[in-house]
Amino acid sequence: MQARLQDRVAVITGAGSGIGLATARRFASEGAKVVAVDLNPDAGKAAAEEVGGEFVAADVADEQAVKALFDGVAERYGRVDIAFNNAGISPPDDDSILDTGLEAWERVLKVNTTSVYFCCKYAIPHMRAQGKGSIINTASFVALLGAATSQIAYTASKGAVLSMTRELGVQFAREGIRVNALCPGPIATPLLMELFAKDPERAARRLVHVPMGRFGEPEEIAGAVAFLASDDASFITASTFVVDGGITGAYVTPL
Repeated sequence: MQARLQDRVAVITGAGSGIGLATARRFASEGAKVVAVDLNPDAGKAAAEEVGGEFVAADVADEQAVKALFDGVAERYGRVDIAFNNAGISPPDDDSILDTGLEAWERVLKVNTTSVYFCCKYAIPHMRAQGKGSIINTASFVALLGAATSQIAYTASKGAVLSMTRELGVQFAREGIRVNALCPGPIATPLLMELFAKDPERAARRLVHVPMGRFGEPEEIAGAVAFLASDDASFITASTFVVDGGITGAYVTPL
């Protein structure tokens, strides 16, 4: 594996499973020093131990916890090179706007959008001080498409991440800080597989729209994150980086 991230300090939220865990493995394989952040101590510790990194337990929806996270990383390692703001939720009570209550709406927005705001807010000052940094915010292909099978809060939260990312990517471009939004398609994460195992018809209804005919794998998304974090993406900022098996480009999919 090419060591594109050799000795760079990378903070990954939601590192205990799915895309976060796959990215922790990929970053470590490319030479990065990984700080694995998760609310689940068992999963987070296991991820950190596997990649020879550090585990930090933090609720990314808590502003003071996020500030302490990035300040602590900068104090211990001397810098913050990469922030992969990936933590998010998709709870079952987030459904059609007709059925989704205010509590579910606010909870999803807090975890999926406000946490990204906090992570950017407290990572950027350290990156400004060193004159360089890469931030990757996890959005979603659902921010680019409408769906009749709605998860209204999740969709809105990811659309907000896209807009915020563009703004930050433009604002800090001349200070050496790149900020990009990653838009995965449907990925075979434990969260998605658990949801679809309970409702195979729901899974089939989604899968038919993917030109490649399958869900993506966390490792395929991790490869995209590693690219965006590396100098190979040195002229990419304020972008919507779509890794979705072709779903956002499709009208009729192959038989």
